[in-house]
Amino acid sequence: MWEFLTQRWADVAYRAFQHTSLVVQSVALATVVALLLAVLVVGVGRLRGVANTVSAIGLTIPSFALLGLVIPLVGIGTTPSIVIVTFYATLPILRNAVVGLDGVDDALLESARGMGMSPLASLLRVRLPLAWPVIVTGLRVSTQMSMGVAAIAAYALGPGLGGYIYTGLSQIGGANALNYALVGTVGVVLLALVLDGLLVVLARLTTSRGIRA
Repeated sequence: MWEFLTQRWADVAYRAFQHTSLVVQSVALATVVALLLAVLVVGVGRLRGVANTVSAIGLTIPSFALLGLVIPLVGIGTTPSIVIVTFYATLPILRNAVVGLDGVDDALLESARGMGMSPLASLLRVRLPLAWPVIVTGLRVSTQMSMGVAAIAAYALGPGLGGYIYTGLSQIGGANALNYALVGTVGVVLLALVLDGLLVVLARLTTSRGIRA
């Protein structure tokens, strides 16, 4: 294993960077989409049930099946990877954002209106900050899940460490099959732990002291 890593450390590092970049960019895009949808859902009460149903059903769709649907539309490579990772990343964030925004006390929102805040100012200065801890929890779940989905997306020749996993599986019985699979799998796990730690720090830095648990 050590010899395998020393011979390929540059490629492993590059693939780790690709994997992280894919997940971070997809989760960032998913966060924007999820927050916009959550604001719409909370504003239109009838959409809450729809949002919950879509989130629940979306998470049950096998990633391989979705990948099979996306490839004929956008081809292979980076694009289908971004599409499916962003899709799955959006769902936990959306669900938590709706719960968080909906859980803000109506009395606080009424007080904000009484102080002359516009609906947008009330959203940005009252509702989002109070809902942020719940939203960040969804963001952490989304990031962990996206790490695994990004590895599966390598089936469509997407970037990242998933390529090592598939190489190992396709070469079962070969000299380096186990090394490829282990490096890819352990690498994904380590990256997931690092990103989760960074999100914990981000949550602490961006959450108001008055509402920290």
